[in-house]
Amino acid sequence: MSLLANVGADGTYSLTVWGYTALVIALIAILLLGNLLFGRKRAFSAREISFAAMAIALGTVASMIKIFNMPMGGSVTLLSMLFIVLVGNWYGIGMGLSAAFAYGILQLLLGPYIISLPQMICDYILAFGALGLSGLFSRSKNGLIKGYILAVLGRYFFAVLSGVIFFGVYAEGVSFAGHDFSGQPLLYSLSYNGLYLFTEAVITLLIIAIPPVRKGLIRIREMALGEA
Repeated sequence: MSLLANVGADGTYSLTVWGYTALVIALIAILLLGNLLFGRKRAFSAREISFAAMAIALGTVASMIKIFNMPMGGSVTLLSMLFIVLVGNWYGIGMGLSAAFAYGILQLLLGPYIISLPQMICDYILAFGALGLSGLFSRSKNGLIKGYILAVLGRYFFAVLSGVIFFGVYAEGVSFAGHDFSGQPLLYSLSYNGLYLFTEAVITLLIIAIPPVRKGLIRIREMALGEA
């Protein structure tokens, strides 16, 4: 047991009150750093930082609610990517990337799977950070749908890249749907990462297409922008 976390008998750990406090402080610090890096034309407001922090917190909680887990990492979660994508949809690429990077660091702290520094950067910083690309469509018609699809494709790109470079060895001897992936790390990575990422993406897109959900998201966007 430590000040920040309690270690279980199975090697897993749970954060203490101080641990969660430290995560919140770290999250806000990352957003403020993002303000310095991306907010040169217009500094992030207190409202933006507050809504982004809440979205990251909700995305982190949703990431722990898993519909199913993949054997070598990755899972279909309860719309966790959507919460991060919303930040970019509300505030644009600068805040979107800041929030996504913060979310990636939180995922790294809460459930790390690290075999090397380059793999860590690719899987946590770049892959999750790509969710901030949703901000490119923040002012576009149907921007949430477009931004979400781009964000998922961005995360998919880095997940596939990591799979080929760092986890291609696991393709040896693997058979799926009657296909043997031995010697085909790219096809293995495309299939493996596509299975959980696109499954969650399809579920999410179907849910946000439901009229009451769509109206609710529009209402939340208005609140986030101070238009309500």
